[in-house]
Amino acid sequence: MSERWLKGIGVSAGMAVGPAVVVRWALPEVPHRVVPRSQVEKEVRRLRAAVRDVKRHVQELQAKAEDRAGVDEARIFDFQILMLEDKEFLSSVEDLIRENHLTAEKAFEFKALEVRDTWTATGSPQLKDRLTDFAGVAIRVIEHLMHRGADEVWEGITQPSVVVAKEVGPGLTVQLDREHVVGLISEEGTRTSHAAILAHSLGIPAVFGVAGAMERIEPGTMLVMDGTRGTVLLHPTPQEIAEAKTRELGRRALAEQLEAVVDQPAVTVDGVRIVLRGNVDLPDELAAARNHRAEGVGLLRTEFLIMGHSALPSEDDQTEYFRRVGQAFPGHPVVIRTYDLGGDKLPAPFRTQPEPNPQLGWRAIRVCLDRPEIFRTQVRAALRAAAHADIWLMIPLVTRLDEVDRTRAIVSEEAAKLTREGITAAASVPVGVMVETPAAAVLADRLAEISDFLSVGTNDLTQYTLAVDRGNARLADRFHPHDPSVLRLLKMVADAARAAGKPASVCGEMASEPLSAFLLIGLGYETLSVAPPALPLVKWTVRQVSAARARAAAEQALQARTADEVLDLLRLALAEAVDLKLLDPDARLPAGRRAASLKV
Repeated sequence: MSERWLKGIGVSAGMAVGPAVVVRWALPEVPHRVVPRSQVEKEVRRLRAAVRDVKRHVQELQAKAEDRAGVDEARIFDFQILMLEDKEFLSSVEDLIRENHLTAEKAFEFKALEVRDTWTATGSPQLKDRLTDFAGVAIRVIEHLMHRGADEVWEGITQPSVVVAKEVGPGLTVQLDREHVVGLISEEGTRTSHAAILAHSLGIPAVFGVAGAMERIEPGTMLVMDGTRGTVLLHPTPQEIAEAKTRELGRRALAEQLEAVVDQPAVTVDGVRIVLRGNVDLPDELAAARNHRAEGVGLLRTEFLIMGHSALPSEDDQTEYFRRVGQAFPGHPVVIRTYDLGGDKLPAPFRTQPEPNPQLGWRAIRVCLDRPEIFRTQVRAALRAAAHADIWLMIPLVTRLDEVDRTRAIVSEEAAKLTREGITAAASVPVGVMVETPAAAVLADRLAEISDFLSVGTNDLTQYTLAVDRGNARLADRFHPHDPSVLRLLKMVADAARAAGKPASVCGEMASEPLSAFLLIGLGYETLSVAPPALPLVKWTVRQVSAARARAAAEQALQARTADEVLDLLRLALAEAVDLKLLDPDARLPAGRRAASLKV
């Protein structure tokens, strides 16, 4: 990309054109000041009053969010309210005031920075999202104690503008005037951050994770921002602005078509039924999966139950969560991925020395089987929830058959214990394997014999097959799930499951991309688990294509030499059924090739 282009993550679809308003929303500079012993308790009272006032303000924001975005979206403020009710944290601030005679704002800042540094050190994406919520609360409390208005940053925006910030919290997002703020750009944040969820619900285009945005974008700079592709164009020409507006009209036309298929079945034009489930990382995503008519949950991640906590969740807490998710999708399965623990994703009491290569180290099912006190509690919770909903268990990072055998034995033992204890629970639950390693793919026929289902995690399968760290920017062009080697493993798993009469699905990112979903159908997968926002687009694509044509394209893709050749083949085949411009504005058909060559 040229110097005028910035790239990030599209977290809320839509185009925005307007001048930049650069917002510096951060912890204020707090002067170091001590108070006489006689004023210490006054500072404690000031702290408590500020926390009460900020809590009341956050509750008002929550009510506003409920009115503007909905009940489920408003629940994202629960986390901020819980922070303001955290007795342990607030007591530590009070202790600092009393022991060091600090002002309330300085003591709060000190403890807030301590928490920020601890959470940042984990490197966890989930915890990073929560850090934005914490920072928003800390800023409000400190600004209140210093008699400054935290929301003054939005004053003076009187024309349609694009807001640029280091990070954007949900408290700021919900206050945006949609008439004047037409887009959001943030250096920090992910698709699952609370601000991203609210921006999507409010219909505000947003691009997060834009490195260098604050340095590169001067106040008043004219911008074209694409929340679908995750791009920002600086100083656009009149022609580029016109093209952006044309693309936005096309996106809206597609959005109307997607809205029309939400309640329709996912059936190909030649009558093959495809089951579309949702991937759920956090409780916030349940509403989107349900609203987009997901047929259950194909991947329920459980790590959020641990991240940011000093102790493991109780059996009762896990049971209640699993039951709530299961009852949100009556008549459909909820596939719980057992803890993918390891490295930073372990509570402090369970952490070990850092490993030189954690991706190949002590994680996932290895941790669970080595620490059965962790695993058995989760298994019991799943069995109890399964008495009220269709709950399945899925084991991550399997490389050996005995890992499945040992897991099945634990499920059987805990079911028997629950019966003896007189606790209502299912007699068993389906136990499946998450195929994420070449070892599991090669053993797929044997795993299918001893498992109830197989589900492919394409992100890790690609990483381990190609020996490429998917987080290494220098190797980004080598990380390609369409590499022929990965496709052959995908085909191997689908064939093994079919031969054993067991269901097979894909729950990795490939299932959420229309082009890849087309390929997976061709490889023989009839169940896809999709990121909730992508469900309508994938369903729309399924309803446009022929499974027979997908199979023909997949056969040719399996013979390809490179990932680029695979993508060319898929685009040619898919172009017969859909307008690629609707799916990917940057898609280009290879020169000199015709889609007719793939007709069935």
